[in-house]
Amino acid sequence: MRILLLVSAFNGLSQRVWCALREAGHEVGVLLATSDRDAVDGVAAANPDLVLCPYLKERIPDQVWQRWRTVVLHPGPVGDRGPSSLDWAISESAPSWGVTAIQAVEELDGGPIWATRTFPMPAAAPRKSALYAGPVSDAALECVFEVVAKAGDPSFVPAPAEDTPAQAPGARPRPPMRQADRVFDWSEPSETILRRIRAGDGSPGVRAMIGGLDAYVYDAHPGMTRGARPGRILKRRQGAVLVATGDGSLWIGHLRQAEDGGIKLPATTALGARLHGVPHSQAGPADDPETPYAYRQVRYRRTGAVGWLNFDFYNGAMAPGHSRRLLAGLRHAVAQDTRALVLRGGTEAFSNGIHLNVIEGSSDPSGAAWAAIRAINEVCREIITCTRQVVVAAYAGSAGAGGVMLGLGADIIAARDGIVLNPYYDIGLFGSELHTFSLPRRVGADAAQRLIDDRLPVSTAEAARIGLVDEVGPRHPEAYSGWLAALAEKHGDVRASRKRRAAKARRLAAERIPLDVYETRELAEMSRDIYTDRSGFAAARHAFVRKIAPEATPRHLLFAANAGAVGGGTAVNSGPVTAGRQRNNSGPAVERRPALRPSVPVSA
Repeated sequence: MRILLLVSAFNGLSQRVWCALREAGHEVGVLLATSDRDAVDGVAAANPDLVLCPYLKERIPDQVWQRWRTVVLHPGPVGDRGPSSLDWAISESAPSWGVTAIQAVEELDGGPIWATRTFPMPAAAPRKSALYAGPVSDAALECVFEVVAKAGDPSFVPAPAEDTPAQAPGARPRPPMRQADRVFDWSEPSETILRRIRAGDGSPGVRAMIGGLDAYVYDAHPGMTRGARPGRILKRRQGAVLVATGDGSLWIGHLRQAEDGGIKLPATTALGARLHGVPHSQAGPADDPETPYAYRQVRYRRTGAVGWLNFDFYNGAMAPGHSRRLLAGLRHAVAQDTRALVLRGGTEAFSNGIHLNVIEGSSDPSGAAWAAIRAINEVCREIITCTRQVVVAAYAGSAGAGGVMLGLGADIIAARDGIVLNPYYDIGLFGSELHTFSLPRRVGADAAQRLIDDRLPVSTAEAARIGLVDEVGPRHPEAYSGWLAALAEKHGDVRASRKRRAAKARRLAAERIPLDVYETRELAEMSRDIYTDRSGFAAARHAFVRKIAPEATPRHLLFAANAGAVGGGTAVNSGPVTAGRQRNNSGPAVERRPALRPSVPVSA
């Protein structure tokens, strides 16, 4: 079928649907709903068999849904309506929730039902973004394929909404959730506050006073301290602050200043001088990484011959401090007498590269960007050069930009089924992370260049086919964890480990061009993007951080982009290069093939 995705943004769910439908053999295009006129004209130009809306906040113009079958994926079960479905479900501790595919009509969320799925809600309050990226995304994908199958059946007639019984408790029409519905007092129980913050994470957040700052609050985690005055900031650690509540405390990781159009930043950065006198916290004994309330972004443990280095950065974004902590963890792990080392990112995001918000919020954005890329490069170098253990990079969550490149130097890349790898955003940076060394060695120079030029998301199935990942594990996070443990044990076998490590050591020793040369070349290109803004990094970063919608759909997302799939065919021209972009093939050759051209942006 010829299927058009009409979306407000090409977000994680939209990318996953796009990948899955293409793999199923459909012709798929994307149209951003930048205006009613653009939507009408864009759909008319595409003339699809089906319009799917996996992520759409705008009302669909009458001229679209009256002429083309248009189905909206609503993140709520049958009977639920309104734009704040997940917010209400988390806030009210709904025991189950769902996704419904609804045909577009005049009344919002009131059309006939094409498909629906339900799922149990976690007992502990989930972060809205994690719920959306996990159970909601899985259910939505099942609905998509049911819709497509039914769309191919001329006899199918969707069931009227009023004839379809509600399938989850609490499913009913709801108004948008306002700040008045989210507000809390620090004297309330921690669980109450935690649930309200997580219901608004990552947007819009919950407005509160913290340390004298009027801010929107995000990224909350249970604390351990009890008995302090509610609202008092007790400690700080790794960018987060510990705030006393009515019955305990909560770690708050990120804040956005309410006034003057603030951007989301680590809490300690946002509070600044207001933290004068607040002590730094120690996480607790190093040999007790599972202490439930210790605020740690990086944790190490070992099971027999396998070392596990787990890291989980908010939204996968890495400022220099994140990279330094991960590097310290890596060096500690490498020094242990294990035979395999698993480097596992968060389930929501493995990594999304350098922290653009921190860069944008800095008094010296160029210096902050330079420090960020230098710091993440050190992590990449440690992974590439490790020969003491077999390194398994476990992509339990999706990855973007430099976060995709982060683990490419590992011996094994083990991805969870259903995640999306989105290597390149049009952000005006050449990119580093030693990708000119590691990427061609994984997929070959030609496929590497197509990945760079096309700037399109890659599913785990496609990534495995081209060699970007080696193993694909189960979709459910718990099943993936068990599968990953078995995989790690296999590579921790004495003979297998020795053989693989020796082979890697020989390959590294045989390299004709030192790793420093690749990094030097990448940083030379990056310096022009960061310090002279040759490719519009400042404006692109500002638009990304401020969530400024593009004025038109990028050409590389239109139907013609199907011809540029990584696996074969001719890569399409994805539109004019950002102003100032230089294309050249100078620099060290990789296996006697042309070096990657400077078109790899890095983002977070």
